[in-house]
Amino acid sequence: MTEDDAELTHGYATERRIAWLTLAMGLAFGGAALALHRRDWVAGLVLGAVLAWFNFRWLARGLDALVSSSIAQEGRPKPQVPLSTYFTGLFRYGLIGLCVYVIFTYLHVPLGSLIVGLCALGAAAIAASVYEILRPAN
Repeated sequence: MTEDDAELTHGYATERRIAWLTLAMGLAFGGAALALHRRDWVAGLVLGAVLAWFNFRWLARGLDALVSSSIAQEGRPKPQVPLSTYFTGLFRYGLIGLCVYVIFTYLHVPLGSLIVGLCALGAAAIAASVYEILRPAN
């Protein structure tokens, strides 16, 4: 295994860690809201974390496709980014916004709880980063 392969494997491990931490933090936030007798917030926190997880998975897929495309075009004077890459990026945010609207409107979940649930991705990324900094190097 080359040094580049080790870095790629390490990056995938960090991606997986962020993904499961996002869901775990959403469930932990939901559990805390349940312990505080805020049942109205439980659904929003958990649904927000699930939406954040989907957002992260779609972002990772999009970046993987972009990297593959750039590697395939190595050496070209002017590489081309597929138009679908831009569309999927905009579509991802539009779909998440639509989901938040539907959850807020039809399930009557507090908007604040959805937003805090969406922040589970940021908390998971910070936790994974701190882990990477503190863990001993191999």
